[in-house]
Amino acid sequence: MTARYAIYYAPPKDSALTAMASAWLGRDAWSGEALARPALPGLEGLDLDALTADPRGYGFHATLKAPFELAEGVAEAELLDFAGVFAARQAPFTAAVAPAALGRFLAFRLQAPAPQMDALHGACVRDFDPFRAPLSDYDLARRRKAPLTPEQDSRLISWGYPYIFEDFRFHMTLTGAIRDADVAERVLAALQTHFAPVSGDHRFDGVAVFKQADRAAPFHILERFAFTAAPAEADAP
Repeated sequence: MTARYAIYYAPPKDSALTAMASAWLGRDAWSGEALARPALPGLEGLDLDALTADPRGYGFHATLKAPFELAEGVAEAELLDFAGVFAARQAPFTAAVAPAALGRFLAFRLQAPAPQMDALHGACVRDFDPFRAPLSDYDLARRRKAPLTPEQDSRLISWGYPYIFEDFRFHMTLTGAIRDADVAERVLAALQTHFAPVSGDHRFDGVAVFKQADRAAPFHILERFAFTAAPAEADAP
């Protein structure tokens, strides 16, 4: 099977947010280790393994460039080298985050618009695209199972993912889809309380290259690259 890669935002390995979110999901994307989930008050009787199964496989992250297979002739080392160059051109920035609903999902979301995040997302989509192989017929059909607008379908073909640019919604996923509104409200209240110590202003200071060995494997972090540009450098054309 062919490996897939993704450009994700992930907090630093040793951050409190990484530790708490990884424990909640039940897996550390850095080490691949299974983790014991904390017992959160108010969630008794819920199947939390099932509730977190999908995000657990991806690891705690926010998508900047959706998973892709490498283009023909491109090596993993080239992708990592470029990620380092890319990160060196970016400047850290701060924005507030907290658990919130996103449709039927719960995730860490931005608490106010953050133009720096929108710019980072757009740069990742465009700058890493030369490393991406065109989507297979299988992946095109899989993505088209969801209703897409003509513009989203065009972006799917051109960029490998439909929900980009003005459809981008920054989120670090904490649950799968929750169809029961009462359960969703109950889980969100518990997560907001649990993650209160790491909610609020968050320093975004790097991007990570994730790898999935094959479609049945979980994603893990290959390497995280710190932003090292000064704000004036990052804003320069």
